[in-house]
Amino acid sequence: MTLSEQICAQAQLLTQDSETVNLPMLELLCHAAENSLLQKLREGITPEDCKADFVAAASLYALAALSEVDEVAQIEQLQAGDLTLRRGSTDSAACCLRYQAQMLMAPYLKDCFSFRGV
Repeated sequence: MTLSEQICAQAQLLTQDSETVNLPMLELLCHAAENSLLQKLREGITPEDCKADFVAAASLYALAALSEVDEVAQIEQLQAGDLTLRRGSTDSAACCLRYQAQMLMAPYLKDCFSFRGV
């Protein structure tokens, strides 16, 4: 199984309701997350050096992006008189997923600070 396939498989496992997930969109977001993380790795580090963290982080980034895409379609408030249409401003689930991914990959990324053992 390739790295890309592992990322997509893990993202599918982490989805709340895999029957309603747009799989082609999730796969596209997984590939984008993988490519983004590849560009941010410190010099001399490969995805294989941190494979478990890399796969987990890329799948979390993809799920955060998918959550934001789904959030765009949801309307928080609709009013007919004088037409008010309001949508939520932030997706806390996406922020949490992205933060967890950043914490996983912090030791391996350039321009990223993380504490290591003393």
